Amino acid sequence: MVPENIKYCIENLKKRSDEISEQRKELLDSFANYIYNKVNEKQEVKLIFICTHNSRRSIMSQIWAQTASEYFEIPNIVCYSGGTEVTAFNPRAVEAVEKAGFKVEKKDDSENPIYLVYYSDDKEPLECFSKVYNDQYNPQKDFAAIMTCSDADANCPVVFGAEARFPIRYNDPKEFDGTKLETSKYAEHFDEIGKEMLFVFEMVSKKIN
Repeated sequence: MVPENIKYCIENLKKRSDEISEQRKELLDSFANYIYNKVNEKQEVKLIFICTHNSRRSIMSQIWAQTASEYFEIPNIVCYSGGTEVTAFNPRAVEAVEKAGFKVEKKDDSENPIYLVYYSDDKEPLECFSKVYNDQYNPQKDFAAIMTCSDADANCPVVFGAEARFPIRYNDPKEFDGTKLETSKYAEHFDEIGKEMLFVFEMVSKKIN
């Protein structure tokens, strides 16, 4: 069950689904169909969200996809993230996640710390940290690769082990680092990803029901 403070954010984002363009909805519908077909066959749905540094967009997408699946009670969804390089979950992105109502715990003080992100009252939290997409922490086969940035999409023409691939790209909030707009733009990007992942899993829910 999704915590009440996150539900408040979700309800607000659901009201904004009309902001998603028709072209974008077509892409998201294709992604939803993949998820639905796996769920309908009672198979585990493994999703790896991929961007270059696995520091912002891919982890934010991982969090929202897992949360949306929990909110709409879609079974057998497991979300991961990865990159083509290893850096760290960016503190600005962590702050945006917290401001949206998620409880976040930092497990260590290494250069690439693990953050526990709580999206459910009765499920284990997500372990969010930067890693390459084919790290042993992630599934090695029978997963969908969701390319959240154009650089990763271009630099990974083949994602080995993936049975499906979706170019669901987002602009990088990094361009606002160190500016007065930094906080608001990170929140805006997190909301945008949330709005679309909720749209995807709401479509899956409607297909099931």
